[in-house]
Amino acid sequence: MSLLLENIDRVVDGEFHLNSINLSLEPGSFNVLLGRTLAGKTSLMRIMAGLDRPHNGKIVMNGADVTGVPVQKRNISMVYQQFINYPNLTVRENIASPLRLAKIKESQINTRVKETAAMLQIEQFLDRYPLELSGGQQQRTAMARALVKDASLILFDEPLVNLDYKLREELRVELRELFKARNSIAVYATTEPNEALALGGTTTLLHEGRMIQSGPTPDVYREPVDVDAADLFSEPPINLVRGWVTESEVTFDASVHFPLNQDLKSLKPGDYRFGIRPSHIGLVPHNDDDLELSMNVELAEISGSETFLHVKNDHFNLVLQLSGVHAYHTDTPIKIYLPTHKLFVFNLGGKMIQSPSRLVKG
Repeated sequence: MSLLLENIDRVVDGEFHLNSINLSLEPGSFNVLLGRTLAGKTSLMRIMAGLDRPHNGKIVMNGADVTGVPVQKRNISMVYQQFINYPNLTVRENIASPLRLAKIKESQINTRVKETAAMLQIEQFLDRYPLELSGGQQQRTAMARALVKDASLILFDEPLVNLDYKLREELRVELRELFKARNSIAVYATTEPNEALALGGTTTLLHEGRMIQSGPTPDVYREPVDVDAADLFSEPPINLVRGWVTESEVTFDASVHFPLNQDLKSLKPGDYRFGIRPSHIGLVPHNDDDLELSMNVELAEISGSETFLHVKNDHFNLVLQLSGVHAYHTDTPIKIYLPTHKLFVFNLGGKMIQSPSRLVKG
């Protein structure tokens, strides 16, 4: 099954929740919608499902216009962030419910329920009721009910948020492998760039109801079309510094000067915005073109096995994403190392001029 969205608008109380969305999804594809909260991800999936109608545009499935077709007449499944199960049915019966509605043979129902429960590691809970399960187990039950149905379109609205880290990692792999063998389309919404990278497939970036970029996930990550795309696909957000280029050097905010390296020599003299992902800046030099910067610690934010180190000087602020626990007091002087070959270059309007992976013309 193919799915085509053409010029989709969704307006609520006079405000655009979706604005001119054009998107084509191929059979058997795994598609990620990446955007911050209120970017329009859920609004777009509800329109795909037939739960809402667009104010403008049309939805085409397998060549047929289904814009006005209600959800009950579409072969879709949907999994929400907040798990939804039937409390009076066992896990087994919850998973089997869409198959019974479709009047599938009992022997096939039993087989498919067991296979799906095993994939989601809940086969030992089949005879329990949802209220006897943990939150993560209840979410896995909801996911199993969606996956057991042979739906043409399966929509996942941040479904792994309530699961523990290890299971989330395992399910990401399982989901990718599952849809390789199916002809159905999977659409997965997330706010997390790292989750989009782990899932692969294609990624569509949504920002304030607009689609700003779509393509194979590695390409969108490596070659964002503009500052908004680079920022969305970076966690923490990408560092941005104003800079000037001359025939021989780059200057950051009139305070830091360094010679043009081989990657930056193609830039014409002028004003630019330079971007660097927090994970690319380190505390020790690793490359010949690493730029040493003297900064002061503003905040050391420890999150599990990572530290987000906020540093500043008199001209600009930067954030580093470091592996391990790094405890620093506020205002501690520190030297950091920025690899200039990892710089993204944007014009002052925000359009990307050059990425670390290749030169972008225009």
